[in-house]
Amino acid sequence: MTASATSDINRLIGQLERARKTVITTHFKPDGDAMGSSIAMYCFIRQYFKTDVRIILNDRFPSSIAFMVNAETDKDIVVYEEDPDGASLALNDADLVICLDFNAFHRTDRLESLLRASGAFKILIDHHLNPDTEAFDLVFSVQEISSASELLYHILKATPQCMESGLPSGSADALMTGMTTDTNNFANSTYPSTLQMASELISMGVDRDRIISEIYNRYGENRLRLMGHILKDLMTITEDGVAYVVLDKETLEKYSIDEGDTEGFVNIPLSIDKVRMSLLLKEDKDRVRVSIRSKKGVSANRCSRLHFNGGGHENAAGGRLYIPEDISDISHAAGYIERHTHIFINEENEA
Repeated sequence: MTASATSDINRLIGQLERARKTVITTHFKPDGDAMGSSIAMYCFIRQYFKTDVRIILNDRFPSSIAFMVNAETDKDIVVYEEDPDGASLALNDADLVICLDFNAFHRTDRLESLLRASGAFKILIDHHLNPDTEAFDLVFSVQEISSASELLYHILKATPQCMESGLPSGSADALMTGMTTDTNNFANSTYPSTLQMASELISMGVDRDRIISEIYNRYGENRLRLMGHILKDLMTITEDGVAYVVLDKETLEKYSIDEGDTEGFVNIPLSIDKVRMSLLLKEDKDRVRVSIRSKKGVSANRCSRLHFNGGGHENAAGGRLYIPEDISDISHAAGYIERHTHIFINEENEA
């Protein structure tokens, strides 16, 4: 631990000791890493500090990761989509806001204006590229790490509270879950420190087998039926080695797909030898949500930034296409993908 990192951790602890009301928040459409890091921080604060603490979300987390949220934690979660007045009041009253797993306020969707207007001390803990450091008062930003959950783990275990009394069990379980989902069970973005973290958490008593079962063996039947339909009928592979799948509202409704049910689908085409990059597009109100994964040598992050209004990590990124600004409707998504990925892959080949 460097002197600078120790100083920043001391500042974090100082803010928690002084705060009357603390809000933890994360990006819209929260995934396992977003919820894992948020719940871990919540449990740490509840155990060691007197500050009132709430988790404020833009929208509800998917049912596939609901096992992380017990009844005690759930009563302190406010979802803007369900209770905008309650979420707004909590953010307006907070004197400390801890932001996890996003690099800029726009990643919180409808919470963005509330966060910008807040006079609270703002702390960022994140692993994405290009953090908006000017928007925060204290920043923990590391890119060569698996997840926000892993980054938070290293921060928490260096605090005086955890060094003396240990990491709360609720934090440990949540951090293992967040790291496991963001690495796709160690398939992506796994570093020596990631394996060290997993080993240490298991030594603390985390039941990794239970967590793996909850993450990967609790889906509904329709997820598998949709996967078969995707592989048989919907997946296209271009001459540039780009695989893509477009899921329109009709298909999502036909299979009664819940948020989180398509988790991991975008990775499947990468098992094909000639596929260098994979995209999954899902129609969602006035936009199309885009997930991008790539093999080494092809930058999913750069493709997303240049062509899909997004960004992320070198081999895992997200973005969106706006209707009607980018495409007139979902039927034009395939043409957009083929044109723009062809341009992008040619640029990558020439680089």
